[in-house]
Formats: sequence, C-alpha cells, structure tokens
Amino acid sequence: MTTSIKRLPRRLPGWAKVLTAVVLVLVVLFAGIRLSLLPGLRDVFGTETRDRSGPALLESIQDMSRYDAASGNFQVVVDLEKDAKYLPDALRGTRTLYVGAGTVDAYVDLGQVGEKDVTVDEDRTSATLRLPHARLGTPALDPDRSYAVSKQRGLLDRIGDLFSDNPNGEQAVQKLAVRHIGDAAKDSELTARAESNTTRMLQGLLRSLGFEEVRVTYGT
Repeated sequence: MTTSIKRLPRRLPGWAKVLTAVVLVLVVLFAGIRLSLLPGLRDVFGTETRDRSGPALLESIQDMSRYDAASGNFQVVVDLEKDAKYLPDALRGTRTLYVGAGTVDAYVDLGQVGEKDVTVDEDRTSATLRLPHARLGTPALDPDRSYAVSKQRGLLDRIGDLFSDNPNGEQAVQKLAVRHIGDAAKDSELTARAESNTTRMLQGLLRSLGFEEVRVTYGT
C-alpha cells in the first residue's frame, strides 16, 4: 500500500517578489494613464479640488512716495534645455518651451525731493523742480498669461517626478522669463516715458494752483 506525498508549494525568492511588485505598479500606472485618455472616464476617476487655505495675514504697511508714471507689457519665449553628460536625451534630460508674459513699472521717487530741489519766484508764478531720474520696478510675471507650451523629459526624469514633491516644476523657466523681461525693460524707453508723464502731471497740477511757468528737470 502506497500513499502519495503532497509536495509543499515552493516559496518565491525575494527577487521574484520585488519583480512582481514592480510589474504590478507599472500596470496600475499604465492603466491610470489609459483611463485618463478615454472620454467620459476622466470625470469618474477625476480629482476634486478644495481650497483649505487660511486667511491672509497683514504683516506690514509701507507708505509709498513714488509716482508710477508708466507701465510696460512684455512677452518672452523661453527655451530651456538641460542635458546630462554621457547620457542620451531620451534617458536623462529636460527641455521646456515656456511663454512668459509680465509687466514692468517705471516710477519717479518723489520722496527724494527736498526743499533745495524746489524753487519758486517771489510772485509765485514760476516754479522749478529738480527730480531724481525714473527707475524701473521689479518685473511681475502674470500667471494668467504665462504657460508652458511643451515639456520634454527623459525616462529617468519622468520616474523622478513620481517621487518628487513638486513634479514638473517651472521655477527655472519662470525665473529666466523674469530676467529676460527685466532686460527688455532696460533696453526700452520706459523710463523716458515715465519722466515725460511725470513732467506733464506736475505741470498740470501746479498750473491749476496759479503757476504760469513750471520747469521740471531730472538728475541725481
């Protein structure tokens, strides 16, 4: 009389368990990408956004003495490419095409005008004012008019985005756009327009107060 001996199932080695887990993760990610591309299923598996931010706190108040006399609108196309040595672009590297739009203000700081910079004749019919030259403010990027046209990333960069706290960050291209906009403002006639507008504003104001002749000069 013979009895059959049941063989116990062999345990999977450690490397097989790891490989199985990786395959399952890739299948889930691939399925999520395909579902997001199918019409009608995006709303079913979509996410809901809630704004749970607290109220904004006022930290300080500053009195402004400058006259914003002109503002320029600028737009720049940023093409930023980052390559890795000894690795092909398909494996490691990024290239971002970004359209940055923003404004730069030109102002005259009237707070620097002292008593010696204002001269009035005895009849109070003529006045001479000496003002500092107009200056450019900090470029302000407009998020509503700025956007990324295309993003190309290597395989390693795409995998790194999965574990990043800020995937597909655009800080680098935004900073570059702000710098180019600031350089363009320096090469423009924005400060000259600001001085011309300030002159007309002061002449109209002082003439309404009874001055017949108003002369405005600029210098350091």
